[in-house]
Amino acid sequence: MKKIEALIRPSVFDKVKKALTDMGVNGMNYTEIRGFGRQHGHTEVYRATTRRVDFLPKVRIEVVCADASADKIIEAIIVAARTGHVGDGKIFVSNVLESIRIRTGERGEEAV
Repeated sequence: MKKIEALIRPSVFDKVKKALTDMGVNGMNYTEIRGFGRQHGHTEVYRATTRRVDFLPKVRIEVVCADASADKIIEAIIVAARTGHVGDGKIFVSNVLESIRIRTGERGEEAV
């Protein structure tokens, strides 16, 4: 199994969520976060005062899936989240050794 963690712009979250649910992803988590990458934030001017905004709003989506589904899910996230501008985000993929559904005791891919 794989855990796919995508850090994306909040403005594309609904588009990514729709792409994933349309392809049959039956579970995901999301968290509103703040962070920065290569762009290191940006500068804002408010009432003639300049201030540096280092941590920009982002959304973290986590999906655990079967190995066979991972590439399709990653591609769906890329297509839905890409704007072509700096700050589109990142996707991290890691191996999941075990999953257990607490309610039924199911293990492995059946628990996902």
